[in-house]
Amino acid sequence: METVPIAPDLLPADGRFGSGPSKVRPAQADMVSALGRTVLGTSHRQAPVRSLVGRVREGIAALLEVPDGYEVILGNGGAVAFWDAAAFCLVRERAQHAAFGEFGQKFAASTDGAPFLAPSDIRAAPPGELARCAPAEGVDVYAYPHNETSTGVVSPVSRVDGDGDGDGDGALTVVDATSIAGAQRVDLTQTDVYYFAPQKVLASDGGLWLAVVSPAALERIAEVTASRWVPEFLNLAPAVENSRKNQTLNTPAVATLVMLAEQLDWLNERGGLAWASDRSASSADILYGWAQRREWAKPFVADPAHRSPVVGTVDLAESVDAAAVSAQLRQNGIVDTEPYRKLGRNQLRVGMYPAVDPEDVRALTECVDYLVERLA
Repeated sequence: METVPIAPDLLPADGRFGSGPSKVRPAQADMVSALGRTVLGTSHRQAPVRSLVGRVREGIAALLEVPDGYEVILGNGGAVAFWDAAAFCLVRERAQHAAFGEFGQKFAASTDGAPFLAPSDIRAAPPGELARCAPAEGVDVYAYPHNETSTGVVSPVSRVDGDGDGDGDGALTVVDATSIAGAQRVDLTQTDVYYFAPQKVLASDGGLWLAVVSPAALERIAEVTASRWVPEFLNLAPAVENSRKNQTLNTPAVATLVMLAEQLDWLNERGGLAWASDRSASSADILYGWAQRREWAKPFVADPAHRSPVVGTVDLAESVDAAAVSAQLRQNGIVDTEPYRKLGRNQLRVGMYPAVDPEDVRALTECVDYLVERLA
């Protein structure tokens, strides 16, 4: 394919728009280099690395405004490992899932396929639409994504029973916040487990999971793991115990923790969740507003209330080849605007996490206009 060059004055200052892994700020990489002779390659049981883990836990507590009695825990393996850990350690008998994209469906498949649990109650919606949990007999965990990374659908965060006290007749509310934690305001008292990985808003590498857990969830973990065999790597009880000591069960990727700590400091110093939420919302307004003003583009998510502020999905008309547009953007240094691979849509997908400057999103839209005109 012959490259259509884009004039330098049209290009964004930073061309990274991935939905995960996301843009890593230079200061984060610089911090990895700065700490290369002090914490990298040292024991994760000793004070320097434990201090780093403590800094991460405190940074998350500050950023997410964690309620009294809730704890920040962490472990290795990423959100995929956490799905299996939740199936083992949080669900007594039966889970209900709202599945409205690839990642909600994967967690549902984990609990639904567990031989020691009853078949899951799965409330599904087509891609681009929102599904919600609803009270059901025998369900002791209600689970749904706060933000579906594959489709760009965002969900309200609230308890299914609506009483807000964490009791819910023994049911827990478990929310996957992997692609939005730290970029939208949330009342964590409406959840029992709010879990995420660090390679999205928190602009670090994968392979780690983090969770904010309620007293009710801590009790459930102790109860279930005392009565069921659980593989040690997926056992949340040791994860709780080790997290309280500012460490992980097994060796973590220390460079990931360094970048995570630096990003948390950056977010909290600029105003925390309120600042980060406003910044991503500004980017989203630019992207969706641009799409609505084009005859050949429209937001994939029809309901404006369900459009994600951090992962924007835009469908293009059949007359515009989205794959060709993304390929030309990539040749000009603007990367990772391709849609989620399994959706198979003529679409652009844009990561709008707080590390992304809203003006770079504006520049991206201008570059797309430029290419569409010339490719036509």
